[in-house]
Amino acid sequence: MKIVVLVGSPHGIKGNTFNLARWVMDGARSEGAEFEVVLLDGLIQPCKGCDSCHRLGTCPLEDGFAEVRQLIEDADGVLLTSPNYINGVTAQMKAFMDRCSGSIHCLSFRGKYGASVVTSGGGGDEPMVEFMNRFLIMTGIRPVGAVHTSMAALPDGEFTAEIRESAMRLGRELVQAWKEQRINPDQEMEMNLFRERMRQLIVWKQEEWPYEYSYWQDHHGLS
Repeated sequence: MKIVVLVGSPHGIKGNTFNLARWVMDGARSEGAEFEVVLLDGLIQPCKGCDSCHRLGTCPLEDGFAEVRQLIEDADGVLLTSPNYINGVTAQMKAFMDRCSGSIHCLSFRGKYGASVVTSGGGGDEPMVEFMNRFLIMTGIRPVGAVHTSMAALPDGEFTAEIRESAMRLGRELVQAWKEQRINPDQEMEMNLFRERMRQLIVWKQEEWPYEYSYWQDHHGLS
């Protein structure tokens, strides 16, 4: 299994969030996974809302987004990692998410599996984890779970054995779910409802968004 690890922290691989993600990666690696680590800081510009991705399938912004999107499309899984900044993902991660508007409309990451990693100074991470995994669902990725922790609650700022094991278990679970092509019925229902919502949107906007309408015809059997 090839997993793309998206690092949303401006501290990159030196930050607490990536250090927690390392334990997830260790768990996944024990099941045979390989990784492509992508540092989002300075790589992706904010979305301009120009509709080019919907109309043409391309973005006029010259940065690293197209390469990152291709890495995900060629991979089997995605690990989202971001520290909690004022009850939300970082600007770096949000820029990536916003630029995925076309991928969301087309569900172009469908069939992949994912998970989320969050650290914070003082907690309150659950809504953020739900938001990140909801984003995965909106792109067609099946989330298997998440791991998060407040650094202030840790002795000497070190991850406890329990947190490390939880992170490694998540990594193993991510690979096992992919190997088994595991499906969660409730999650699948949510994904199907969102797919229908996008189908209706694309049909409604077919003249304005010819690229996405054509994509749906080719990949989703839209007639």
